[in-house]
Amino acid sequence: MPADVVDPRAELVALCERGLDWRVQSPPVLAEGPPLRDAAVLVLFGVLDSVLARKSGPMTRDLDVLLLRRAATLGSHAGQIAFPGGRLEASDTGPVSAALREAVEETGLDPAGVEPLGTLPVFPVEHSRHLVTPVPAWWTRPSEVAAVDHDESVEVFRVPVADLLEPANRANTSHTFDGRTHRSPAFSVDGRIIWGFTALVLSRMFDELGWAEPWDENRIVEPMDRTR
Repeated sequence: MPADVVDPRAELVALCERGLDWRVQSPPVLAEGPPLRDAAVLVLFGVLDSVLARKSGPMTRDLDVLLLRRAATLGSHAGQIAFPGGRLEASDTGPVSAALREAVEETGLDPAGVEPLGTLPVFPVEHSRHLVTPVPAWWTRPSEVAAVDHDESVEVFRVPVADLLEPANRANTSHTFDGRTHRSPAFSVDGRIIWGFTALVLSRMFDELGWAEPWDENRIVEPMDRTR
């Protein structure tokens, strides 16, 4: 790897070791209602087989991240683009186990080719009342993926990280909560808008990893799959 190109796996490992602050305040509603449930998502990075990102620069052009589109019939975050993941079950030994299990169930990937790199701090998701642990991982041996259960997800795909980092593909969403307007990071790539929890995690990771480039934070996009 050239000296001026990052080593993404090593940098992801270091990020897991030092952690980060999500810079997201838990809304007051989190203290009310049903108990918060533990969940985990797999933030799986790998190397694209054939599709190259359009962007050049210090980011390797073949790095990608695995995402899926949730079914429109789900009770929460319906139709949104997300990481593979879900709630912890009694059979899980922790967030890493849960994230891998859910990824297999949702995408059909071969877990033998996935190397978990650690975990990031818990992220509170107010809308679905979950405490989510992101599990960054490295795809040592990519396998075929597809939407396994269409009641859960309808599309599984890999997005070039360099395309996510392209300033022209970055934006914010805007919503009003409790009388106040809030902005939240979003990505618009190939007709797909990634927003909400998934975009927040990716955006903060990119910032902390030093991969992000300046972008127009005044650009606003409106997701077609907004559920609230």
